[in-house]
Amino acid sequence: MALIMRKLSLLAFLLFGALAAATSASRILPGGTSSMVKRHKEWMAQYGKVYRNATEKEQRFEIFKSNMEHIESFNARKHEYWLGPNQFTDLTNEEFNAIYLSGYKRSTSSRATPRNFWYENVSVAATNLDWRSKGAVTPIKDQGQCGACWAFSSVAATEGINQIKNGKLISLSEQELIDCDVNGQNQGCNGGLMDDAFKFIIDNGGINTEINYPYKAADGSCNSNKESNSAVKISGFEDVPSNSEASLLKAVSIQPVSVALDGGDPNFQHYAGGIFTGPCDTELDHAVTAIGYGINTDGTKYWLLKNSWGTSWGDHGYIKMQRDIDAVEGLSMALIMRKLSLLAFLLFGALAAATSASRILPGGTSSMVKRHEEWMAQYGKGYRNAAKKAQRFEIFKSNMEHIESFNARKREY
Repeated sequence: MALIMRKLSLLAFLLFGALAAATSASRILPGGTSSMVKRHKEWMAQYGKVYRNATEKEQRFEIFKSNMEHIESFNARKHEYWLGPNQFTDLTNEEFNAIYLSGYKRSTSSRATPRNFWYENVSVAATNLDWRSKGAVTPIKDQGQCGACWAFSSVAATEGINQIKNGKLISLSEQELIDCDVNGQNQGCNGGLMDDAFKFIIDNGGINTEINYPYKAADGSCNSNKESNSAVKISGFEDVPSNSEASLLKAVSIQPVSVALDGGDPNFQHYAGGIFTGPCDTELDHAVTAIGYGINTDGTKYWLLKNSWGTSWGDHGYIKMQRDIDAVEGLSMALIMRKLSLLAFLLFGALAAATSASRILPGGTSSMVKRHEEWMAQYGKGYRNAAKKAQRFEIFKSNMEHIESFNARKREY
């Protein structure tokens, strides 16, 4: 299930020394004696902007001026969030959408609602969760002008669940997906789907690290040697039920989740902090990763999302977006992965996968205790204490005995 917020636009800002840091933190941008021309020159220096000629510079200045006026006018009124200049401030909203919001492609096939949502019975106890504080989120990355948000979203979710299951945070390769996952709907810098990215990782036997297969922000030929050298594997994924923030909350409470949103509004383009409350729409055009949730001091509930436009956009690369909104059509579908493992765990994982496909689970000389331990390792199970483990073992044993007894008799299934 991908989370969308009816009409949003993304934006980034770089630091211009201490002055820029102070500016981005302020809801009212500096004015006074500083002319707009001077501010444009300072902005150009901050973001390394160079124009081809005086005509283009004048054109971009007028766009910059218009955007700055909108930012200051918006910030002068009381809102849950505020805007600020960033590397996109000399772009019209139409230009911004065309360049930076073309990476998420809607699936051409219909999605089936999962009959049994994997986390349906999860109880969410915490009111605030930030997977960054738990070490499950790599630093903000920058996709540049390559429309590969789908790859960054997929990789961030994979990095997160791998750290949760295996205790190691490894930065993985978006470039491998861009170069090698091209036989379906995914088309590198021309856009793609997280579903297909997860399928590729599964079929490929895993995904390489960013160090070994670095990002180039451009389409390239698949390096088969690097492609076959996988560091992390996933063995499944699932759609979160549509139009259900409660289901998404359960999923995010367990792991980072790939989501998609509509980022087309100028306010999203220049978002700088606070809880984004709209305006919104339902046209999905950008993929991000849900890495947490919380409640603001005024009671406003929000999602915490990781973007891939560098640390100069939004709140150092992140955005808080309002949740538990009335408009359920603002929710579509997000993707989660069930079981993942490092290459070191792959050997057992491959055996376990073959075992789970069998109608009769392995027995013989293997004791039930050993089988329970292997099952725990396969599915990443961990119990709070010995009493809980003993209780779950008895249930496991009873279920296994039923399975084997049933399979010992001739059945249609």
